[in-house]
Amino acid sequence: MDRRDTLKKHENDENPDNENQHDTTESVPGTGAPGAAGFASQYAASSGVRRDAAGQIDVLSSIGGKQGLAESVIPGLVFTVLFTITRDLTVSLIAALASAAVFSAIRLVSRKPLTQALSGLIGVAICAFVALRTGNAEDFFLPGFYVNGAYIVAMVISIAVRWPFAGLLFGFLRGEGVEWRKDSRRVRAYAAATWILVAVLALRLAVQLPLYLAENIAALGSMRVAMGLPLYALGLWFAWLISKPPVPSEHR
Repeated sequence: MDRRDTLKKHENDENPDNENQHDTTESVPGTGAPGAAGFASQYAASSGVRRDAAGQIDVLSSIGGKQGLAESVIPGLVFTVLFTITRDLTVSLIAALASAAVFSAIRLVSRKPLTQALSGLIGVAICAFVALRTGNAEDFFLPGFYVNGAYIVAMVISIAVRWPFAGLLFGFLRGEGVEWRKDSRRVRAYAAATWILVAVLALRLAVQLPLYLAENIAALGSMRVAMGLPLYALGLWFAWLISKPPVPSEHR
């Protein structure tokens, strides 16, 4: 046994898990992209999308459950209602931040990861900062437009490069991994599913941007609540249905 073999054996003896670790940067057959499977699996796991006992998509769980739904709705709703009543920008922003802080505290008490607990609060804080900086109440909703637009661009690019967003979300849930990329029919199905999500996001902009330009805070806030996670959850469900794999003839 030469010196290199001795060193390698010594390293494995100190860390027996080394032999079972896999390099996630290796290429996946049929994809031509390094680390594609590792990236896709990590993204699917972190997305929060889940299946229920019947094997269908668990829509409520996929949007963060009841708490996630409340976190996405209440700060904006509090801001809209208070500003509509008081016309006081500072008071409305403080109330929205306070409601987001309560949810963050609940997550911290529940021992959720710090980034997960603070993400909602940071998002509301950015919106409040923009509105306070410009002095325009409608600018509380402005960062959301940029985020929405960024998602649209990312999803369209994912379709163009044949890595449709819906495939990354659903492929591992269905046990397909990234093997669906070898079947042109599955790529088309996931591309169509991704277009469903793009349509949802584009509809938000089409409805809410005119309200923003008209400085109609009450209507804008109401539409932001109605077209937020509830509408996205509906789009997610439709995307799941239309990307359903065909049933093999022997199982029909």
